[in-house]
Amino acid sequence: MTIVPSLPYTQVIAALQRDGWTVVRQRGSHIRLQKHIVDEVLKLKVPAHRPVKRSTLAKILKQARLDLEQFLELL
Repeated sequence: MTIVPSLPYTQVIAALQRDGWTVVRQRGSHIRLQKHIVDEVLKLKVPAHRPVKRSTLAKILKQARLDLEQFLELL
């Protein structure tokens, strides 16, 4: 089992963008992204923290419907 890494938000957002996510806006210390798939629009928020906590990143990946291995390949 691979442990979720602790990464700066810039790396997290760059990896999500490679997966097709686009930055919609930033409000305060949270950056909102969305991704259009067949019948729906997925949305998530990434805190602008250095680093993003492991537990927070795990929740972001769950919302993004990415498993850890897919995410690590996008880094």
